[in-house]
Amino acid sequence: MHTASALSPFIGPIAIAIVLTAAAIDLQRRRIPNWLTFGAWLLALPAQVALLGFGSGLVGWTLGWLTGLAVFLPLYMLGGMAAGDVKLMAAIGAWLGAAMAFEIALAAFLLGGVWALAHVYWFRSGGQVFRNIGGIVRGKAGAPSVGALPYGVAIAAGTLVMLFAAR
Repeated sequence: MHTASALSPFIGPIAIAIVLTAAAIDLQRRRIPNWLTFGAWLLALPAQVALLGFGSGLVGWTLGWLTGLAVFLPLYMLGGMAAGDVKLMAAIGAWLGAAMAFEIALAAFLLGGVWALAHVYWFRSGGQVFRNIGGIVRGKAGAPSVGALPYGVAIAAGTLVMLFAAR
């Protein structure tokens, strides 16, 4: 099955506009709004259908959305990620397809992880990180956070890396 991003020169720029908008809002407000994530998700459906036909477009849209959701949802459920980040990744999957969503998620994890390690090092909060991980493993919540990163930035960076690496 083809993906819409491989067939259309405007799918990549739209995805870039979505993630850059999300990153800017996340940096400023520390949240990614539903109007952006749900709006992007819903607008992807007619684009996929127009490019791939009804059946293939619907399947590509659904599998992309589910992949983006499935990769980030466990981290949200563990308290390590905000819901807006999960919804953004699902929306990007709806635009770019399941395979690209998975690759973007991996790139975002790598880039976000490096950023988080730099943050922990800079603020010398490694001890609290290990105590928090121990609490998660033991099923205890409520440990003091060592700081939150606007993960929309990592998703945007991962999207840019993967879209430009695919060229």
